[in-house]
Amino acid sequence: MPPALPPTSALVPPSVPAPPITHLRTRPVAVGHWRTFLAVARHLNFRAAAEELALTQSAVSRQIQALEDEVGLPLFLRHTRAVELTSAGGQLQRALVPALERLDAAVRQVRLAAGRRSVAISTWASFASMWLIPRMEQFQRDNPDIDIRIDAGDAFVDLETADVDLALRSSSPSHVGPQAQRLFGEQLALVASPWLLASMAPIRQPADVAQFTLIEVGDAHRTPYLESITWRRWFELNQLGRLQPKRWLYFNYAQQIIQAALAGQGLALARMPLIAENLARGELVEVLPGHRLDSPLVYWLVPGPRSAQRPEVQAFCTWLLLQAQTTRLAIGEVSGASGTNQAASGNTRQT
Repeated sequence: MPPALPPTSALVPPSVPAPPITHLRTRPVAVGHWRTFLAVARHLNFRAAAEELALTQSAVSRQIQALEDEVGLPLFLRHTRAVELTSAGGQLQRALVPALERLDAAVRQVRLAAGRRSVAISTWASFASMWLIPRMEQFQRDNPDIDIRIDAGDAFVDLETADVDLALRSSSPSHVGPQAQRLFGEQLALVASPWLLASMAPIRQPADVAQFTLIEVGDAHRTPYLESITWRRWFELNQLGRLQPKRWLYFNYAQQIIQAALAGQGLALARMPLIAENLARGELVEVLPGHRLDSPLVYWLVPGPRSAQRPEVQAFCTWLLLQAQTTRLAIGEVSGASGTNQAASGNTRQT
């Protein structure tokens, strides 16, 4: 007798649950965390972004996580020691940068229309703290109705799009455009604190610098320009190629080098435009003045094309050029009067 057939229902395969339907997000994304996203995208580092934004690292992480939840996609790949943009993150970065720049520019115009006059200046930190800020009191006294904003950093600023009215930069003449106005050139002088010099044997010839700690910019922060204004270059020009000093002391920025020299920590090759006031007050003393080191760098005023005709910007530029004239006299610069640069245009870099 043949075996009984199973019930018909047993021959039907069990039904498989259908996969869940993923609905694309359509609601607009809140804009609160976009600046945090751009800071992380720029640095590819949560800690550096937190320092820039004056936030804690955990706050930055929470904002990025909230933004990713809003978008519905990861924007960064988080590795053990690095952060990487995803393709979605890169696409959003490219769209956000010009959008936020336009927004910032519009906000600035609204503020200007409200009646406050202001000038925004881009420069690098050492120049701002050692040359510009000590002179600002006079301009503020003469122009009490003009607000000043100084953005100090090493990053290149595009004056066509940035919320900046003018830039103060150092560069070779071939790397600035025809709109740039020359402020002054640069030589480097051997300087130290007077009490340090009094405690050491006199410096009468170049080889005598070997008894001092020598201060300069560390290798990790040197640009091709800075390579031409190092102690090693000074040694070569004075036929001291094998000279070894007592010790080396390295810093990141010119301001730190001068602070160390003022504190008596060694002998520095210092930029004359930045230390002219220290020399005049006797806080630093120049040794071997006949052995200054010529620099290829020139200091420039670069007006922004969107701001150059505003009266407050013109007033600041006029004042700045007068200050530059005083510096040229102080450092003994007798040629290269201030004026518009005639060199070929190109990318300007700050150092």
